[in-house]
Amino acid sequence: MSQSGGDTDMRDLSLHVLDLVQNSLRAGATFVDVLIEAIPRQDQLLLQIGDNGSGMPPELLSQVTDPFVTTRTTRPVGLGLALLRELCEQTGGQLELESEEGTGTRLSAWLGLSHIDRLPVGSMSETFAALLMSDPLIDYRLILRANDRSFELDTRDIRRHLEDVPLDHPDVQTWITTTIAEQQVIVFGGVLHEIIS
Repeated sequence: MSQSGGDTDMRDLSLHVLDLVQNSLRAGATFVDVLIEAIPRQDQLLLQIGDNGSGMPPELLSQVTDPFVTTRTTRPVGLGLALLRELCEQTGGQLELESEEGTGTRLSAWLGLSHIDRLPVGSMSETFAALLMSDPLIDYRLILRANDRSFELDTRDIRRHLEDVPLDHPDVQTWITTTIAEQQVIVFGGVLHEIIS
């Protein structure tokens, strides 16, 4: 997650997750941890992404949410983190970044859960399918949580069970995407206005 990047057409949070995880991968991460937690009693939605990538030096960390600061060589601006920070602030939340060179980066995005400007969560199953297809050797942990309901998917556990079957095998992909889609409804149904259970 060493730089911001992304598209200005971020219609839901799953697209922000895709963009931010791609930043993590460009920073050399081999493991990315994603948490989405709805906290109704505090009227907050937390999106947290952590990685074991190269991390950022303090001078870059202090500037990384500026759209005109990027370490990318393919284009002169990076909008991903700037857009997410703006979204957080519009909904009464905030964006926090912690990073240590050689250790990794952790992003925490707090959004107003019931705020009219909060983007829907979107399809985490499609996001993770795209990530696993792009590089099946990267490991991920996805945690979805709301009230007393939670779901965790860890590709390291799946690999141990599958042994020699790769994560990008069509049957494995189908199982992973179906499971995430079903669990997203179970965990967030009745909590997030966009999910009907």
